[in-house]
Amino acid sequence: MRGSDTTLVVQLEQELTSRIADHLLRAGSRLPSVRRMAESAGISRFTVLEAYDRLVSKGLVEPRPGAGYFVRAAVPAPPLADAAPAPAALPSHLDVAWLLRGMFPESTPVDIPAAAGLLPADWMNPDMVNGALRAVGRGAGAVCLSYGHPRGYAPLREQLAAQLQSQGIAAHKDRTVMMTAGVTHALDLLFRLLLQPGDTVMVEDPGWFLIFGRLAACGVRIVGVPRGPDGPDLGVMAQLAAVHKPKLFLINSAVHNPTGHTLSAAAAHDVLRLAEKHDFLIIEDDTYADFHPGVPVRLASLDRLKRVILVGGYAKTLAAGLRVGFLAASPELIVRLTDLKLLAGLTTSNLGECVVHRLLQDGQYRRQVVRLRQRVDQARQRCIERVTECGLTVPHLPYAGIFVWADCGRNSEVLARQAAEKGVLLAPGVLFSPVQAPSSYLRLTVSMADHPKFWSILRELV
Repeated sequence: MRGSDTTLVVQLEQELTSRIADHLLRAGSRLPSVRRMAESAGISRFTVLEAYDRLVSKGLVEPRPGAGYFVRAAVPAPPLADAAPAPAALPSHLDVAWLLRGMFPESTPVDIPAAAGLLPADWMNPDMVNGALRAVGRGAGAVCLSYGHPRGYAPLREQLAAQLQSQGIAAHKDRTVMMTAGVTHALDLLFRLLLQPGDTVMVEDPGWFLIFGRLAACGVRIVGVPRGPDGPDLGVMAQLAAVHKPKLFLINSAVHNPTGHTLSAAAAHDVLRLAEKHDFLIIEDDTYADFHPGVPVRLASLDRLKRVILVGGYAKTLAAGLRVGFLAASPELIVRLTDLKLLAGLTTSNLGECVVHRLLQDGQYRRQVVRLRQRVDQARQRCIERVTECGLTVPHLPYAGIFVWADCGRNSEVLARQAAEKGVLLAPGVLFSPVQAPSSYLRLTVSMADHPKFWSILRELV
């Protein structure tokens, strides 16, 4: 049917797929030759060839050189159960794996992802990213077809180093910067390089739940340092460092997850002093720093990458699917991390790094961050107002970021369980504790600010 909304290629593909499914074309039978099919259908040979190739890619047809195209024998699918499986019951204890499954749902019935760690796709300017993808595809040539450099796409590293230098961080594109497949990849490389089973690592309490699970998998001992609005409790931190002799301390200095607080200059100075006194390294997670107005206080800037390792990425402000992150560290560590990266997975995606480079180079990313930060700030204020109207409290207002850390006045794990039964994914405070201590806090994503159904359910539950 010429003039149809469906192309001739797709029409022919669908017709032949239907005939194979109905056994009108049986396994082992030969399809008409490309020339014969083109003549009988009144279409070009190129159209027939593309339709046949689509059938090959679907596993319905196999090409035999010199003989033509033949229908494949179907492999029988496993038998279906008599009834649809019942939805998975909530576990007796809501753990990190439960929350991650809810954030990446396949069969989990999540209607309202209030615990999501990402902003909605329409907030992220998908047209800008798609435009950059097309532009890179047109102009990159063979760059995207090769493995790329072990430390990542050189122009992006150069651009990133210049950006870090403008913020007071002693970065060099070849000596101190390496690209990774996101922040989680950077942390995984660091943990594998720097830690041995039985080592002690200090983390913030509350802190990012994924870190706790990854560290536990390394067989290390996790020690929590209470986090306040200005930074970690330095008195407790000093005592823990003296007793446990940690190898590492992990910190969100700018825009802490989940509280949205930011590190003060005085606290940053004292943290570095403790690190030097007790001889431990610091991993500074910069994931949410672009939501901070202006240049935040960074340990990496004060330390000049001697004892501090900075990790960051573009998932929260650009596109999580690109999986582009980075780490900045001393030249000695970069050499060792590059070798480990090659052993673990060779290089990172040249295509994703080319796209990020293009968006940084032409200024689109900077403009996107300004717009996004303004939208997030406004949504966060509305979210805090609605939280208060529901009877929750926010004892310390967040300085910036995409989360609100709110106190519901009761065991938030119980509340999250009740919400899950209504299709709402909440992140209870117990998950943000390195010792899984019961908590009355919840982490809410600010994009929920304009979701009336969510607030209706939360108000009812509270």
